[in-house]
Amino acid sequence: MELAVYQIDGDQSSKKITLDDTIFGIEPNDHAIYLDVKQFLANKRQGTHKAKQRAEVSYSTKKIVRQKGSGGARHGSIKSPIFVGGGRTFGPVPRDYGFKLNKKVKQLARRSALSYKAKNDAIIVLENLNFEAPKTKEFIKISQNLKVADKKILMVLPESNNNIYLSSRNLPKVKVVTVSELSTYDIINASSLIMLEGSVEVLHNMFGIS
Repeated sequence: MELAVYQIDGDQSSKKITLDDTIFGIEPNDHAIYLDVKQFLANKRQGTHKAKQRAEVSYSTKKIVRQKGSGGARHGSIKSPIFVGGGRTFGPVPRDYGFKLNKKVKQLARRSALSYKAKNDAIIVLENLNFEAPKTKEFIKISQNLKVADKKILMVLPESNNNIYLSSRNLPKVKVVTVSELSTYDIINASSLIMLEGSVEVLHNMFGIS
């Protein structure tokens, strides 16, 4: 797949860039995307929920009523879950929600997500840029020139650039990541994928394509 490289003023340059079909042109695997997104969201969960069980409630351990002769049911402790203030039955305890996912499945998920974006013409290749200082207005102007200012934007950089990151940090619909940080969730969650010219080569190398 061949795409034009855009300039920051929104015009096409004379350059073209080729996106490898083994990354951007495969038949998407929806189940792989589902598994990768599920793992991503599971890893973000804190898992610090906790409720006290009957062994942890601070109450007397004295037997409430005698075993026989009361005319009611037998009760051994006020900590029982059937009483108000008693421990909770099978309550939540701290846990890790993460799970293992094979590396090849994660790669397939990212390729599938990128292929979906390519099929929907939602990928823009932008010439390499660098801000001398953080300028949010400049970032907004570029997105307006590319006609994606009203969309969820994911900008992919070949390497970390603090000025670009700081320029976009206050924009709620914009996320800036490097190629190494690129996740299936971020790709699917974005409406428009802006890739700097240099990030395409880095992405190809990451997937072992020379």
